[in-house]
Amino acid sequence: MAYYYKEPSRTFSEYLLVPGYSSAACIPANVSLKTPIVKYRKGEEDPALTLNIPMVSAVMQAVSGDRMGIALAREGGLSFIFCSQSIESQAAMVKKVKKFKAGFVTSDSNIRPDQTLKEVLELKEKSGHSTVAVTDDGTSDGKLLGLVTSRDYRISRMGLDTKVETFMTPFEKLVWAKDGVTLSEANDILWENKLNSLPIIDENQRLTHFVFRKDYSAHKDNPNELLDSKKSLVVGAGINTRDFATRVPALVEAGADIFCIDSSEGFSEWQKLTIEWIREKYGDTVKVGAGNVVDKEGFRFLAECGADFIKVGIGGGSICITRETKGIGRGQATALIDVCEARDEYFKETGIYIPVCSDGGIVYDYHMTLALAMGADFLMLGRYFSRFDESPTNRLNINGNYVKEYWGEGSNRARNWQRYDMGGDSKLSFEEGVDSYVPYAGALKDNVGMTLSKIRSTMCNCGSLSLEELRAKAKITMVSATSIVEGGAHDVILKDRDISMMNR
Repeated sequence: MAYYYKEPSRTFSEYLLVPGYSSAACIPANVSLKTPIVKYRKGEEDPALTLNIPMVSAVMQAVSGDRMGIALAREGGLSFIFCSQSIESQAAMVKKVKKFKAGFVTSDSNIRPDQTLKEVLELKEKSGHSTVAVTDDGTSDGKLLGLVTSRDYRISRMGLDTKVETFMTPFEKLVWAKDGVTLSEANDILWENKLNSLPIIDENQRLTHFVFRKDYSAHKDNPNELLDSKKSLVVGAGINTRDFATRVPALVEAGADIFCIDSSEGFSEWQKLTIEWIREKYGDTVKVGAGNVVDKEGFRFLAECGADFIKVGIGGGSICITRETKGIGRGQATALIDVCEARDEYFKETGIYIPVCSDGGIVYDYHMTLALAMGADFLMLGRYFSRFDESPTNRLNINGNYVKEYWGEGSNRARNWQRYDMGGDSKLSFEEGVDSYVPYAGALKDNVGMTLSKIRSTMCNCGSLSLEELRAKAKITMVSATSIVEGGAHDVILKDRDISMMNR
């Protein structure tokens, strides 16, 4: 006979936090959001890798590219670059994040000298940047031959077929700096020469970066940057259970700091084999998280396989239809509570603490604080990050509203069959995700800052100054359907509504 759980499977919206005593020290500025992302033994001073904020971006085409990797690491989180692409392409994205230096921008507007004004204008329209690097091969690291800015051409007096080499500012007339210059030195050169941009070149005259005047203030203060021992940004990468033997070495070479097995269901021999291969080849030097699971049994399996963190959640993502397609999954809050209990039991038994990542089910910002109070060490977010400028999708105007494209890895658009692989044919047999839009929300920095302010403020209401303290002190209550209604605006006429319509 099938096993039946006695309690229903619940979501974050069915719970609220109850305030606790707040001392005078409980102010948001004193709250630390540092959290481990890999396992450690009891008594160790610090885990091998720690996040400065409890947020990572999902292993998804529509979320985690190199721009997201840079932006999120600068705020103290981490991105897992999506793996449903070629190994070469994924490795290149990882390298871009690792090569990033604050204030030093890799050029994404590049052209050859034999190209035309028309192509310059098309490139400007596509990238939105008026400074175009002219390199011998039209790449961001080619030999720098000149620059084109809006001051170098007049559309009304030049033909669109005019060659770039005839109107660019040639290298001989440029002010530039050698690779190795500090940001402070580069900014001094900008100001002394009244420049808007400063190209940085290596000993072979190959372009490495730009420093822009407009970025001066933007790069002054990023206290939460997540950096490795070499002062490079930390970045993760997704892997699958099919081509890991070739993908992992390439990503290690590219500089990936941590891996995450991208799978819809982690309680499988495929994950065990993947982790075993990594341990045999790299020992504990390569960190890898596994999942997803929704109960204690799944957690224990992956813990004994050697996972560095364990991801919780099946079917709770906004673009996931696994539950309605296959009837598989569990309410995210219930799954998280169960798995976190298993983590704590495992820690008492073995002295090994394995961080838990809550993946999915986040609708409102307060759900994040609830998930952290319920035991999650950090959160994996897809829809949340897909709305920002830094996600790799298109921004569109639909019926007067700006939106960003967002699709699931189980959709026909992504066709990430490896994520749903059960050892059969190399194809996606049916969809477990949808293709959709999400409201455009602007820059990551502004939105993440607002969300973290809410989390810190709520933690203060609970009398907690760290995530560990929040888990220990949190008081959580279940709410009724009527209580959920009471929690929003009710019995009033909102000012942005048309009162005449309300009277009809």
